[in-house]
Amino acid sequence: MQVALARRTLSPFGLWAFGAAASAPMVVLAGGIPATYATTGVTALPLTFVLVAATVALLAVGYTAMARQVGHPAAYYGILAHGLGRRWGVAGGMVALLAYNSIQISLYGLVGATLAGALGGAWWVWAGLTLTAVGALGVRAIVLSIRVLVAVLAVSLLIVAVFVAGALSQPADGGLSWAGFEASGLAVSGIGGAVALCVAAFMGIDAPGSFAEEAIDRRSITRASIAGVMVLGAVYSIAAWAMAVAVGPAQVADAAADPTAGMPFSALERLGSGWAALADVMLIFAIVTSMLAFHSVIARYVFAMAREHVLPAGLAYADSATRVSAPRGGSLTQTGIAALVVAAFAAAGADPVAVMFTWLSTLGALGLLCLLFAASVAACAASKDVRGPGAWRWSYRGAPVLGLIGGSVVLGLMVGNVGSLLGAVPGSPYPFLLPVIIVATAAGGGMWAGHLRRFRPQVYAGIGRGTPKTHAVPDNVNVSI
Repeated sequence: MQVALARRTLSPFGLWAFGAAASAPMVVLAGGIPATYATTGVTALPLTFVLVAATVALLAVGYTAMARQVGHPAAYYGILAHGLGRRWGVAGGMVALLAYNSIQISLYGLVGATLAGALGGAWWVWAGLTLTAVGALGVRAIVLSIRVLVAVLAVSLLIVAVFVAGALSQPADGGLSWAGFEASGLAVSGIGGAVALCVAAFMGIDAPGSFAEEAIDRRSITRASIAGVMVLGAVYSIAAWAMAVAVGPAQVADAAADPTAGMPFSALERLGSGWAALADVMLIFAIVTSMLAFHSVIARYVFAMAREHVLPAGLAYADSATRVSAPRGGSLTQTGIAALVVAAFAAAGADPVAVMFTWLSTLGALGLLCLLFAASVAACAASKDVRGPGAWRWSYRGAPVLGLIGGSVVLGLMVGNVGSLLGAVPGSPYPFLLPVIIVATAAGGGMWAGHLRRFRPQVYAGIGRGTPKTHAVPDNVNVSI
């Protein structure tokens, strides 16, 4: 009997919520947008968000088409295995584990520093408490996580809407300025860094692909992911525009860099001090739910790859011999890895934000962008058997090719500006360790696949093919009956 994740569990809205919660709109509003203005000085940030969202959406078309067709919980692993070959599948799976873990663990530094600044104490103590909470939710049924994510996401989006209303209610120049959408504002020196930071804001929108085995309707994976990019792109663009209107486009970089200016919370206070206090609280919850979303994705990667014996088979253990309400082995593994990394940074005395959060989140964002790029290549290379009958050429040719063109520019800008993202001294070679780590991880995955091919051919043959058949496991409807 095959072991499978609980089928027909997640609705289209639930899939969308996972992607949006992973992206964390409150974190982007409170940290990402002000930081981008402060470090790059790009006044056309609203337009930059629109252009980056369009590029990511095009890259996501091929990814979601393949994720829907392959139906593998370890989405990039399954997609690359079917589209480019088994070695590429294992390489992609290892890079995905590296990238998702890097982003998820980086957030422990951010939440620990935020809570320590507000309530006192050591950052790693707060990080440890948060890790315990995320780990406890991670081993529970996915429905519980969805309820938490939806509640926090709804309030976060409400706060963003209130911020926009407050910022636009008193424009700095006496009227609404549209300078943020002028194309001439893109021709500045800081545009590469702005593009890279905008890309990081969208990381997580690919989360629905990892829930294909649990989705009520696989077709909703595409709708959830593309809608996530478009909705969040509009939200981030409007929020960035409102922030510039509130203080003036010419002054927004200085205001964002000045801690006494209090952006964006100062704009919320225009509509009442209670909104700023609520935003402070929701920022913490938004970070935690983003962690939970990434934790859930990582747990499914570990479970699915262990189920095929590419990772140790014991990591796929579950309470049931057939249905898995939560991949406990993968969840506990991720919690253990996070605990070790947090402990290592704490023992080293590293700054939880400037070092831990910044370096790990940048590594994760770069890795996921590379994987989106690779998924589009896999979509273009996929055979007719993989694409299925009646496949739409737009999903496997048109959008992926356009995405690869735009993605090449974005990836080049991100790699070229990785030093500025990390705040490194100009000319320092250390930032380029991040691309090296990603390439080395992919190479290691490829070599492991080669080892499996030589010494465990039955495992190699099953790479990316271990998803149970539709009727091998009863779904929720049948179980209820």
